[in-house]
Amino acid sequence: MSDTDSFIDEVTEEVRRDRLFGLMRRYGWIAVVAVLLLVGGTAYREYVRASAQADAEAFGNAVLIALENDDAADRVAALQNIAAPTPEGGAVLDMLIAAEQALQGDGGSAADRLGQTATDGALPQIYRQIASFKALTRPESTLSNDEKRVAFEAMAAPGSQLRLLAEEQLALLEIEAGTPDAAIARLNSILMDAEATPGLRRRASQLIVALGGEITAS
Repeated sequence: MSDTDSFIDEVTEEVRRDRLFGLMRRYGWIAVVAVLLLVGGTAYREYVRASAQADAEAFGNAVLIALENDDAADRVAALQNIAAPTPEGGAVLDMLIAAEQALQGDGGSAADRLGQTATDGALPQIYRQIASFKALTRPESTLSNDEKRVAFEAMAAPGSQLRLLAEEQLALLEIEAGTPDAAIARLNSILMDAEATPGLRRRASQLIVALGGEITAS
């Protein structure tokens, strides 16, 4: 390589270096800001996560302390003084309060509270379904058996997390309606379902025997 070519290469390299440094001086702040945003964003997410966990733990501890009261009325009063950190936590709190209200003989208030939770459109569907299921099975429910059947059939739709519990309630309605054969068939289908819990299987088997039917599920 000639001295001229070597000189040209050196000049070209210097030009590239000067251009790179110039770009860094002009736009380097963007990289710095990007790094700060990344670090700040990560720190903020960790703070939010830790704060949410702390709120959830405080909420759980408050609920446990409230439930340690010996009297149902005292448990209701203590639970009502708890502030839920999230709408979902509020739904759980309302269902706990309803259960305690029922224990102290105030079934009407329990049913009303469950009904309000069941119709709260801001809650995820599973919370509304659980509250609705509890409300439907309360003895204070003013719905007719036909209305209950419609509601339980909706809950028994494929994919519903309360599907099998709703099927059990439908079997009970069929017994009340004087159609034990339909109830036995439904109970046997519950026994054959792979998602049925041991407790549900036991109740279904006992009902079939009580109705004089045969357990056909293998």
